[in-house]
Amino acid sequence: QVQLVESGGGSVQAGGSLRLSCAVTGIISSSYVMGWYRQTPQKQREMVAWITPGGITDYAASVKGRFAISRDHGENTMYLEMKTLKPEDTGVYYCNMDTYWGQGTQVTVSS
Repeated sequence: QVQLVESGGGSVQAGGSLRLSCAVTGIISSSYVMGWYRQTPQKQREMVAWITPGGITDYAASVKGRFAISRDHGENTMYLEMKTLKPEDTGVYYCNMDTYWGQGTQVTVSS
């Protein structure tokens, strides 16, 4: 059974940092493109960042320069380092790989 489990969310003040993790079990993730998405009540789920098996990355314009996506093939885990957080970064962050999704982790940024 394939599972993606996010962790690392929480509440921070604007300007703060958080590091999200996505641990994959049940399958080797190294052959897949993986990504982070976020969803707020006001918006549809949007792509935040993605990373290829070879480490090529791309970001939503709103987070470029503040967020960094990475992955550790040995640990079967993907990360999202988030810095200089803004209130508009608030949302539920989901890990994605192919058709698989994690359960989401809440990030709340207060002004």
